[in-house]
Amino acid sequence: MKNITAVILAAGAGTRMKSKIPKVIHQVCEKPMVQHVIDVAQELLAEKTIVVIGHGCEKVKEAISDNVEFILQKEQLGTGHAVIQTQHDLPDEGHVLLLYGDTPLITSETIKELISYHEEGDFAATILTAHVNDPTGYGRIARDHSDRVVKIVEHKDANEEEKEITEINSGIYCYDAKLLKQSLSKLDNNNTQNEYYITDVVEILNKESYKVGAYKIEDETEIMGVNSRIQLAKAEEVMRRRILNNLMQEGVTIIDPNNTYIDKEVKIGEDTIIYPGVIIKGNTQIGEDCIIGHNCRIENSMIKNNVKIQSSTIVDSIVDDDCTIGPYAYLRPNSKLGKAVKIGDFVEVKNATIGDRSKASHLSYIGDAEIGKEVNIGCGVVFVNYDGKNKHKTVVKDHAFVGSNTNLVAPITVEEYGYIATGSTITKDVPEGSLSVARGKQKNIAGWVERKGVLKKD
Repeated sequence: MKNITAVILAAGAGTRMKSKIPKVIHQVCEKPMVQHVIDVAQELLAEKTIVVIGHGCEKVKEAISDNVEFILQKEQLGTGHAVIQTQHDLPDEGHVLLLYGDTPLITSETIKELISYHEEGDFAATILTAHVNDPTGYGRIARDHSDRVVKIVEHKDANEEEKEITEINSGIYCYDAKLLKQSLSKLDNNNTQNEYYITDVVEILNKESYKVGAYKIEDETEIMGVNSRIQLAKAEEVMRRRILNNLMQEGVTIIDPNNTYIDKEVKIGEDTIIYPGVIIKGNTQIGEDCIIGHNCRIENSMIKNNVKIQSSTIVDSIVDDDCTIGPYAYLRPNSKLGKAVKIGDFVEVKNATIGDRSKASHLSYIGDAEIGKEVNIGCGVVFVNYDGKNKHKTVVKDHAFVGSNTNLVAPITVEEYGYIATGSTITKDVPEGSLSVARGKQKNIAGWVERKGVLKKD
């Protein structure tokens, strides 16, 4: 495969989206549409990726990743005009791949096939095409009696016979770089829209006796452009189902694909079961034999093997093997659970490390803490980490026991086998093997209720 330069057109306003946001940065599966197309170019190891921007150019720049070059199309005078803006940045040798920022469903596999077909046929240009039932609005592929592509006719410029053609132009091309640059200088705007059409390059090449190929794909959804919120929702549906199908083919059980939302980058191991209502986002990895119960949300986290999570939220955290989490637990950023840790219902963990086989079964807040192995955190325990200005750390060492309704006022250390009595507010370190009690002595005042007039006797 020769060197590839990818050109992605992303300058349009997208007026049918009815939005202040540039069309190409509306998201599909949690990622801007144009970023999906950039990812394809990078998967193809393109030497250079050029993004042509125009409407909302600064917002587009902010929304997408690095490793691309931006070229501004100040006036939007057609697709040919957009590509003309790039001609000084195009190579003299190799391939130029033309893509669109509003076609997020295109895959690198299809583009590889397009390039291979282009090279094997020794074509000057190769068009990615498809047969569709309703070609309205698409450019038609016009062929001669020997089935050679002779030109592409825009729908608004087509005659009645040409409108009957069902093979349509996707807008995606692979060009010989040198011949494309030569053809760009010959484009004109002699058409009903007074625009420069990149489609006219096909006719120019044919007139100069160069061969133009057309590679037809079976799955027309790959070339679906997004021009409205309705099409955006359809693209989301197609891509989401594609992601879920890939996971199921790799051995993941997804109970209800219609109600499961998983990003493309997520990796999940064999025999893990995903229940309905689950959202898994970003750079998340989930191991084998896990159960991700209904309505869980997991973002940018590492979940290892045989972990059971019920109706909980986990963000930017690490969970080791054999842990049990939830229901209704919340692991906030930088939470790290060791092996076989139990985090129960309504427990919140933030910026804390919890050692193997420790447990916090219910209704506790663990923040800015280092907890050792086989520690018990009772119900209603609060790690008091904030003094109104700064955060402070609490250390609870191996085999310690923290009784229910305890406040641990940081910074403090509970040494190994330290025991804290229920209802204590601990402000000093707890020595190894000691019982710490920090609460007022109970005092019962007989007859107080009756004297206050609260209790009335018959």
